[in-house]
Amino acid sequence: MKTSTLCLLTLSALTACSPSRPLGQAGASSTSSAPAVSTTTSSPISRHKLVYPTPRKSNQTDDYHGTSVTDAYRWLEDADSPETKAWVTAENKVTFGYLDKIPFRDKIRERLTQIWNYERYGIPQQEGEYLYFQKNDGLQNQAVLYVQKVGEEKEEMLLDPNKFSTDGTTALAGTYFSNDHRYLAYATSGGGSDWQQLKVMDLKTRQPLKDELNWVKVSGAAWDKNGFYYSRYDAPKAGENKLSGKNEFHKVYYHQLGTEQSADKLVYEDKTMPLGFRYAGTTDDERFLIISLTDGKADGNRLLVRDLKAPKPAAKFTAVGSTYEFNSSVIGNLDGKLLVHTNYKAPRFRLVLIDPKKPQEANWKDVLPQTTDKLEEVSQVGGHLIASYLHDASSLVKVYSEKGEFLSDVALPALGTASGFHGRRADKEVYYAFTSFAYPTTIYRYNVASGQSTVFRKPKVDVNPDDYVVQQVFYASKDHTKIPMFIVHRKGLKLDGQNPTYLYAYGGFNVSLTPGFSVTRMLWLENGGVLAIPNLRGGGEYGEAWHQAGMTPHKQNVFDDFIAAAEYLSIQSYTNPGKLAIAGGSNGGLLVGATMTQRPDVAHVAFPAVGVMDMLRYQKFTIGWNWVPEYGSSDNYAQFQNLYKFSPLHNLKTGVNYPATLITTADHDDRVVPAHSFKFAATLQEVNSGPNPQLIRIDVNAGHGAGKSTRLLIDEWTDIWSFAYYNMGLNPYGRVLK
Repeated sequence: MKTSTLCLLTLSALTACSPSRPLGQAGASSTSSAPAVSTTTSSPISRHKLVYPTPRKSNQTDDYHGTSVTDAYRWLEDADSPETKAWVTAENKVTFGYLDKIPFRDKIRERLTQIWNYERYGIPQQEGEYLYFQKNDGLQNQAVLYVQKVGEEKEEMLLDPNKFSTDGTTALAGTYFSNDHRYLAYATSGGGSDWQQLKVMDLKTRQPLKDELNWVKVSGAAWDKNGFYYSRYDAPKAGENKLSGKNEFHKVYYHQLGTEQSADKLVYEDKTMPLGFRYAGTTDDERFLIISLTDGKADGNRLLVRDLKAPKPAAKFTAVGSTYEFNSSVIGNLDGKLLVHTNYKAPRFRLVLIDPKKPQEANWKDVLPQTTDKLEEVSQVGGHLIASYLHDASSLVKVYSEKGEFLSDVALPALGTASGFHGRRADKEVYYAFTSFAYPTTIYRYNVASGQSTVFRKPKVDVNPDDYVVQQVFYASKDHTKIPMFIVHRKGLKLDGQNPTYLYAYGGFNVSLTPGFSVTRMLWLENGGVLAIPNLRGGGEYGEAWHQAGMTPHKQNVFDDFIAAAEYLSIQSYTNPGKLAIAGGSNGGLLVGATMTQRPDVAHVAFPAVGVMDMLRYQKFTIGWNWVPEYGSSDNYAQFQNLYKFSPLHNLKTGVNYPATLITTADHDDRVVPAHSFKFAATLQEVNSGPNPQLIRIDVNAGHGAGKSTRLLIDEWTDIWSFAYYNMGLNPYGRVLK
């Protein structure tokens, strides 16, 4: 059983790394040689005179510890107001009017659609005699859940999320099988929202039950007998905006199958702590209930454990750890003792055995001690422990006995990312996915006893890995810290400083950017582009010390690392600032916003996606308070001073020539509310002095990224690549721009 908490995650991070979503949702093809990319001596960006909307400016000011800060577009925080909706409509009219004039936009859409159209599989999960997995036939808006009997080839459709809504924007957000393999609890989310509904299917009859649970967020479904534990908030109060209102007092309930949600039993709440998450899980044998607690202040969690087999009078929670400063999760149990993955006194993580009857630290036993590589994850399957490590941001997978004795390495096909290996303790086989920048996501079956991997599903994509070069370099940041960076391009690339380059990063929340296949990136690469992905501080690639080096009060290190990456690419003659695009989403959107305001000369094109742009007010919306340990809060004087220095919204200046910018957000984003992007765009359009376009593209009926339909993804990436090429004065299809 693996407990977790919610952090800021981009779609790219989810697609590349998360085992809870089908991997490889993108495909690509390549040709034997890159098509010619024509250039013009003058940029086309000034050819279409843009007239932006002129939104109302208010005299709203706020006092932060004696500093007066203007917030003229505060009214844009009300996404439902007629005035905001009119502004959104007007901005989209300008943006799509501009994009419609790009002469090769339709060809990019056609090519993306063509290479996206191939079968993509998720990682199977074995439940009794059956395998369950997600598959997308190619251009389906959402992947479909299939079932297949072990040892047979016939696939049968079990759940088709494409039928959840008429426009394909309602997604399957999670699947949770009962331990007797009889029931499936599954979560759905509509329009990209973090709000979920939990529903139940009887796997024997393959018919839905009447159970339907609402106002679920940051939750799984942890089975115990004929019901499960889950987490929810109270329903929003009358008049409260469910997509922007602050989420407080997270609670854990137990739901008995066949009953109404109103009858659910409250299992855990803390009336003294409005912030923080309470996430429930159970061990496979249903002996232990574990609740992971966060407090919204520190960066870690605490664990509460209840022995469900104990006599009722003794069925109380036992605390494991007394601080919220460290991250711990239960991955299984062994003879009544818990296997806990933790970074307590081990910044690169270790696996320890804890007896809940004697949970004091003095009684802990190391099973897998900390090593020089980060211990990313551990699975207890087939009487073994399968440990996934990160070595310089790439996967190493090792197999141990349950006592921690090393048995073997899992042989991986290349430098890349392996994910999965999840199963039950009695399973003899497990499944995992392997992917890399030029290696389409392939699903493998792993025999635990023999240590042999065999291909379960290999996608048929027209990509030849031999056409591309993947290298990892280490460059010096401003303070001389060595930062790793993956660089990908076609073989034979000329280092003449003229190559269009896409620099993407994240740098926060302990998120690791590891190698992964992406159809969208392949379009860029097959046309002679360079892809660069640095592993900035703030991420999780080297453990907690690396993470903390990019947290408050050290967040500036992340921006310095990113700027140094851009400069390295120019110094090494991969590109030059006029041919460089910088990109990032969510926390990475903040990264791009801070970079373009601090160094507007470092790149010619900027793509801040669903970014946290107002660092003084982010904690006031939905679960923004959960990011205070990462960023700091304007409620604290010293932290306000730090935030005010880099907050993208508050560092836009009149008279600056900013990069050609395409901001992307969505009206249903309740993770990073769209007001961040709205206010940043309105201010940027007001102050920019140069000829570069400053546009915002606002998706309707979409959210932060997870669950976005294939149609919306193709549309969005068509516009991103079109905007990049056009503003670099390039045509990927060989004709001179006019």
